[in-house]
Amino acid sequence: MSSALTYAWWQEALSGRGVIVLILVSLWAVRLSGYILWRRWGEPEDHRYQALRRHHQPHFAFKSLYLVFGLQALLAWIVSLPLLGALASSAPLSGLDFLGMGLWLLGMFFEVGADYQLARFKAQPENRGRVLDQGLWHYSRHPNYFGEFCLWWGFYLLALSAGAWWAIASPLLMSVLLLKVSGVTLLEKDISERRPPYRDYIWRTPAFFPRPPRLAPPRSPQNTGQ
Repeated sequence: MSSALTYAWWQEALSGRGVIVLILVSLWAVRLSGYILWRRWGEPEDHRYQALRRHHQPHFAFKSLYLVFGLQALLAWIVSLPLLGALASSAPLSGLDFLGMGLWLLGMFFEVGADYQLARFKAQPENRGRVLDQGLWHYSRHPNYFGEFCLWWGFYLLALSAGAWWAIASPLLMSVLLLKVSGVTLLEKDISERRPPYRDYIWRTPAFFPRPPRLAPPRSPQNTGQ
């Protein structure tokens, strides 16, 4: 959000595309930051940061300047490149812009819907220790991450329509982060050990891109007569 406001500040005037991008990124930022604040208020530090802190002792306070803050600042700048490309252009809107907005809306639907369903599931005491496999979570183990993926590819299509093809680094980086680094891979690194029912969920349900789940677990040789 701060990057978008900075890019907009340096423009003499915003095009229709620029106004649209500012609205979309503001909705995304306010919604996500508000949800994270509500979810984590009064909670201990995320276990992923706790592991990072333990792994890089001693002197983590100093190391965090480049391991956490410096690295995140660099990643945030790369991710914001489509915003720069879209805000700096005065080219008229095209069909590609509307395709980008449609993809953004799809991403917001998945992100908001998945977060709402997860919050409602966790609020019910009887669900403690269980795995959410209903709603959007029936078709993807990480529908919120899939939503984020769609959002940033949507922003890229808006930038591409403005001629900023070079902003491709942003959605590619976001895809790698969500799939291989801080998203799916890191979150599921030890979740099966902490929550055994998750193993069956992994077999049934795709990790990222939504599709209908498998209907039954694999049969063992003794059950198939082999």
